[in-house]
Amino acid sequence: MSNPIVVGADGSAPSEHAVAWAADEAARYRSDLRIVHAIEKWPFDVPLTLAPGEAGSLSRTGSEVLAGAERIAHARRPEVQVSVELASGRTVQVLAEHSRESFELVVGHRGLGGFAGLLLGSVGLGVVRNAASPVVLVRGEPAAERGEIAVGIGLGDDSAALEYAFRAAAARNARLRVVHAWPFPEALDEPGAGADLRRIEERARWRVIEAHAPIRKRHPRVDVVEDIVQDNPAAALVTASRDVDLVIAGTHSRTGLPAARSHAVTHALIHHAHCPVAVVPCPTGV
Repeated sequence: MSNPIVVGADGSAPSEHAVAWAADEAARYRSDLRIVHAIEKWPFDVPLTLAPGEAGSLSRTGSEVLAGAERIAHARRPEVQVSVELASGRTVQVLAEHSRESFELVVGHRGLGGFAGLLLGSVGLGVVRNAASPVVLVRGEPAAERGEIAVGIGLGDDSAALEYAFRAAAARNARLRVVHAWPFPEALDEPGAGADLRRIEERARWRVIEAHAPIRKRHPRVDVVEDIVQDNPAAALVTASRDVDLVIAGTHSRTGLPAARSHAVTHALIHHAHCPVAVVPCPTGV
C-alpha cells in the first residue's frame, strides 16, 4: 500500500493507545506509519502572542511527544517504517490536509488537546465530515482480537463503507457482519402483523446482499453474515460494537435526510461505541 496510515499524537494515554493501534494497522496493511503532532498557535482564528522562548518550548514539547510515540510504535511493530511530523496550524486543517494522502487517519478517544482531545467536540465531528480518508477513533487499549468486524449500511450508496469493511476484514482474516437496522413500524404493531414484518425483513436482507455482492466477489475469502435488525441504526451499531474488533459507518457529506441520519449514527458511535470506530466518507454527490 502506497498511502500511509496517519495517527495524531498529543502525549496522552488515549493518544498512546491510538499510536499502538495504528502501528498494528500499518503492519496489517504493510503500510508506512506517519505520526503527527499539531501545535495550535492560533485557536479560534485569534492570533496568539507568545512570550519569548514559548514558541521554542512548544516545539520542544511537541518533539518529545513525537519521540515518545515513535518509541511506542517501534516497540509494538518494529517491522513498520515510521516517520514523524511536527505541524503548526488548526487541527481540522492539518488533519484534512493529511487525509488527502493517507489510507486512514487514527486518533484517540480523549487527550490533552489537539487531535485526540478535540475529537469528541464539534471540531472533531468537523474533522470526520471533512476528511478525505476514513477516520478511526480508538477507544481504550488495543484488545485481543475477536475475529469479527461490523459495518452498518442503509438503503443508499454505502459502497465506500463496504469496500473499506471488506478490506479490513481481509487484512484481519476476520468475519464481516453487515448490519442493516430499521425502526419497528407503529402501523405493524398489531396482531397478525408478523407476516408483513417477515416480508419486510426478507426484502431488506436481499437488498443488503445485492449491495455487497459486487465487493464480495473481489474478496471471496471473507466470511460474511447479514444482520437485519428492528432497531434504531445508531443503537444497533453501538450494540454490535460490544462483540467486534472494529465498527464501521459511512457518512454523507451533503445535506438532507441521508446525511442527517449518517451524522446521527456517527455521533452516537463516537460517544458510545465499545471498540474502535471507523467513519468512512461517502462519494461526493451520494
